[in-house]
Amino acid sequence: MTTKIDSSLYLSNLKNDRKTGNDILGKDDFLKILMTQLQNQDPMKPLEDKDFIAQMATFTSLEQMTNMNSTLEKFVTGQQGEQLLKYSSMIGKEVEYTFKSEDEDGKEIFKNGQGIVTSVSQKSGYIELELKDGTKIYSDEILKVKEPSSEEE
Repeated sequence: MTTKIDSSLYLSNLKNDRKTGNDILGKDDFLKILMTQLQNQDPMKPLEDKDFIAQMATFTSLEQMTNMNSTLEKFVTGQQGEQLLKYSSMIGKEVEYTFKSEDEDGKEIFKNGQGIVTSVSQKSGYIELELKDGTKIYSDEILKVKEPSSEEE
């Protein structure tokens, strides 16, 4: 039985597209290398079964990692919107917070404070809360959340 290779797959028919700036081989690149290897192998010494199976396993692993990466990126993007909605329930609540700062000598000091949350926003993937007095804090600086006392409303 003879197998004929499609002439459109010959290297001489491929365009010489050189891409610069990308050192990462993707699954398409790996498949091209594998096809080229199969096309140019010596018919008297074909690729060993174990080598071929190992290459196919590598290709399958690469494809699964690419798919998982794509899914994870979609998940992270979806979570960012949900974070904003989650923290929006803090509007009108009183928060106690602490954050790092530096004094005039460059020494690290911790500042504590409290205030009522008036707005919630997202900046560079972080949730930022604005307080009634104009102070802006990040969600990871919050120590305590409570209903505001009646004299502060």
